Amino acid sequence: MLSEVLLVSAPGKVILHGEHAVVHGKVALAVALNLRTFLRLQPHSNGKVDLSLPNIGIKRAWDVARLQSLDTSFLGEGKEEKPEQGDVTTPTPEQVEKLKEVAGLPDDCAVTKRLAVLAFLYLYLSICRKQRALPSLDIVVWSELPPGAGLGSSAAYSVSLAAALLTVCEEIPNPLKDGDCVNRWTKEDLELINKWAFQGERMIHGNPSGVDNAVSTWGGALRYHQGKISSLKRPPALQILLTNTKVPRNTRALVAGVRNRLLKFPEIVAPLLTSIDAISLECERVLGEMGEAPAPEQYLVLEELIDMNQHHLNALGVGHASLDQLCQVTRAHGLHSKLTGAGGGGCGITLLKPGLEQPEVEATKQALTSCGFDCLETSIGAPGVSIHSATSLDSRVQQALGGL
Repeated sequence: MLSEVLLVSAPGKVILHGEHAVVHGKVALAVALNLRTFLRLQPHSNGKVDLSLPNIGIKRAWDVARLQSLDTSFLGEGKEEKPEQGDVTTPTPEQVEKLKEVAGLPDDCAVTKRLAVLAFLYLYLSICRKQRALPSLDIVVWSELPPGAGLGSSAAYSVSLAAALLTVCEEIPNPLKDGDCVNRWTKEDLELINKWAFQGERMIHGNPSGVDNAVSTWGGALRYHQGKISSLKRPPALQILLTNTKVPRNTRALVAGVRNRLLKFPEIVAPLLTSIDAISLECERVLGEMGEAPAPEQYLVLEELIDMNQHHLNALGVGHASLDQLCQVTRAHGLHSKLTGAGGGGCGITLLKPGLEQPEVEATKQALTSCGFDCLETSIGAPGVSIHSATSLDSRVQQALGGL
């Protein structure tokens, strides 16, 4: 087992195009959001494993000896032998119930906190059981991503945990070389990270699509179609405003609403879904052609696609007055916006073209903040899960983990 401190980060995600249509067999484009979750893992020898999640107020510690004494059937399903390297196990209902006992959380613990702890314990026990003895670790996870906003915060958490635990247990090599500030794992190692992160997502969401953890692992932009996920080649990093309306939404109810509208008006809604699919495909084509020196007319196409998709989503019934207000405010500043995710509130994205003067960006942000929204300037198409040098951290990681 490695003895050095590990510092890992993983991005969140936004849906660029294809919301709701993807449920009905159409293409969706998901992109890595350059708001990241940061993890610091420090091995120690005090016989405990400590987990601190300051964003949601979690600070827990477990005796390694107690975890070690768990019935071997917990993760091996009655098998005494150690699993082979690369084996990825899926949580069973019985394991989840035992994890709840081990977690030792109070009955009134918030669901978000409970699921985060259960996902950690599952990944820790599953990955580290390949060791002769469970390791003593101190793990701190801090995120720039707001939880429950549809930005893939739980996936970034699971990906960061999987990458750090696999590395400290030497299931995958540490890719950092002398002099590196940051590096990434090989394709094969990323595939293993993604598989374990998906199991963490299963602990949290039950039956996830796998899109969020894939985007957080690989970064860039991904195409999702009928369960198949593939990376877009060399997508450009686009500057955006990410606006959180802070209006809560019920994803399940919104999805059901679109389904009901499709059943009620099939000849109206089915063409809308087909058109959204065409928007996703056209956006994929344009992104593939943009390269490192995008042309102004390519940004104009992206803006048109954003406007058309937003109107289609409103026609599907997943808009909201807050999102309409967001679009009106940014349009007044010559910018183009759409909802991202389930709709009904939640978040929206606004494309920022190159050459846009910073005072205009700041004026737009101020106008959105005056509406009661949270607004951040960031980018999409960010790199996936990465490992950082402990001795030459960039300022962003220092700020994220400093003092924790």
